[in-house]
Amino acid sequence: MDTKSSFNIIFLVIFCSLATFSSASLTVGFYRSSCPSAEAIVKRAVNKFVGRNPGLGAGLIRMHFHDCFVRGCDASVLLASTPGNPSEREHIANNPSLRGFEVIDEAKAQIEALCPKTVSCADVLAFAARDSSLRLGGINYAVPAGRRDGRVSNVDEVAQNLPPPFFNAQQLIDNFDRKGMSADEMVTLSGAHSIGISHCSSFSDRLYSFNATHPQDPSMDPRYAAFLKTKCPPPPSNNGDPTVPLDPTPNRMDNRYYLELTKNRGLLTSDQTLMNSPSTQSIVVNNVRNGRTWADKFAKAMVHMGSLDVLTGVEGEIRTRCSVVN
Repeated sequence: MDTKSSFNIIFLVIFCSLATFSSASLTVGFYRSSCPSAEAIVKRAVNKFVGRNPGLGAGLIRMHFHDCFVRGCDASVLLASTPGNPSEREHIANNPSLRGFEVIDEAKAQIEALCPKTVSCADVLAFAARDSSLRLGGINYAVPAGRRDGRVSNVDEVAQNLPPPFFNAQQLIDNFDRKGMSADEMVTLSGAHSIGISHCSSFSDRLYSFNATHPQDPSMDPRYAAFLKTKCPPPPSNNGDPTVPLDPTPNRMDNRYYLELTKNRGLLTSDQTLMNSPSTQSIVVNNVRNGRTWADKFAKAMVHMGSLDVLTGVEGEIRTRCSVVN
């Protein structure tokens, strides 16, 4: 298979039956009449910012996931804290790892100038994640829209819903199953770790304090571990928790991530476990063999994830600014 050429193809996934992958109340082209420029505005903002800093694309895809797995896709992750009420943004899983808030804010401001109180922040985020996938991986798909924004964001709910980087495969499967998503979708969406960076603190235990018998995780390629140690000194001399790429091509979203797993070069425990576990190993191997199939599955899984526990109709609100409730 010519893996490189497969990622030069733009995958346009049009879903004739939205009930299979999304809430029936979400609709492709939802703003066609009420704000026809909405999706184009978001795409311009994404291309502008991600063109300057590709890492923001990774941040926007991750932000959509972190939003949808906590309270559903209601833009609760975008809300800033209020006195005495720390929001999701303050949790260590989101701060400082999530990036791209400025992209959402710029797109939303431009949309509000044209179509006041019409387009939700939750939909802007869903569009931005799709446009980042297109920009960095050539993966395009239709986004059913019509989400409304929530009014609550609670820092304590993050740990209850988001899988941490030390989860094993079964824990990840269980976490996704609670959201109504399959093991295959979990492994497929993990491919987003082919872009972006991770802080050393998320995996340094694999380098220096794995267990009583092995200070270094024996499942990690020793040469890869040696390289990581040059970037991540042991605590407390880690100089502000530096970052390293999640895979060797952090600005291109492709199936290289899975190839690295087969070489024991998964950065996080939650990455490498996908190859080491019998329940997910075959999915990883299949994703290595066929990048086009993985990309198609990724698009479908993103649409499914984007439908989780959405607010629609008269539920929630349409925020005028994404960081504060109206």
